Amino acid sequence: MTTLNTARLGLLAAALSASLSALAEPAIVYDMGGKFDKSFNEAAYNGMERWKKETGKQYLEFEIANESQREQALRRMAEKGASPIIAMSFSMASSVDKVAKEFPKLSFAIIDDEVKGPNVQSLVFKEHEGSFLVGAMAAMASKTGKVGFVGGMDIPLIRRFQCGYEQGAKWANPKAEVFANMTGTTGAAWNDPARGGELAKAQFAKGADVVFAAAGGTGIGVYQAAKDSGKLAIGVDSNQNHIQPGTMLTSMLKRVDVAVYNVAKSHKPGLSVFGLKEDGVGYAMDKNNEKLVTADMKKKVEAAKADILSGKIKVVDYMAGNACKY
Repeated sequence: MTTLNTARLGLLAAALSASLSALAEPAIVYDMGGKFDKSFNEAAYNGMERWKKETGKQYLEFEIANESQREQALRRMAEKGASPIIAMSFSMASSVDKVAKEFPKLSFAIIDDEVKGPNVQSLVFKEHEGSFLVGAMAAMASKTGKVGFVGGMDIPLIRRFQCGYEQGAKWANPKAEVFANMTGTTGAAWNDPARGGELAKAQFAKGADVVFAAAGGTGIGVYQAAKDSGKLAIGVDSNQNHIQPGTMLTSMLKRVDVAVYNVAKSHKPGLSVFGLKEDGVGYAMDKNNEKLVTADMKKKVEAAKADILSGKIKVVDYMAGNACKY
């Protein structure tokens, strides 16, 4: 074969590869808790639906039913030629690392962890910053000086939420008391509303009158318990104020929808971080909670936000190996 023909074949192969890449559908693999968990996974779904509506294109999706399906689901998407393939959990880190190496020409992304590779984009959030703001709001809204936190799976990521929340509460009220419980140590902890309700009721019984749930679908039970007890709750990830209107003080926004939409639109290998500065975290205000948050409360929370952005307030990040102290 002549050098010229070899060069032509190389150009043809490159063009074909680029063409296939352009035609490839993105794919998303949701983690435990289900696509419609009204929280983390559903935020990702909303991001993909926004991409679909804007582009008129389709995407592939799969909901994990048990932990053994993670690697299998990612590989199945890769075998179909999907790209980028978005993994919705730190729990899929090892699977993403493995499958991404097996399919180097495809693009992969992971939410809530960092996987290093030339074809992998990692997206993480500064949950402690958003949690600080809702912690401050919780302490200001509390009449007892006692607030609660219900986490999902007991992992460093959820401890990051808890630590930020506690710091915010203590910033607003140095004498505030914070009760905290985790739902469990396995993936099932993300989808156990009954247990979430029990933990919230136990905290209410100890005097808490505002509880923040960072627990995926488990939070639904926390919000119901707050309504039944005449107390307040704080949602997480998505704007959950509508779930129990008048009972939801606010929701700690984690803009997973924006992150997923951005990946589907334009995959960029490397680490992407979303904090207050990037509008990646925050708190929700709408008609469902406007009567619960006074102008003075909002003013103080906005002041805290400004101080975090300026560096005046340094929110301790539990996952940076720091002790949660304030």
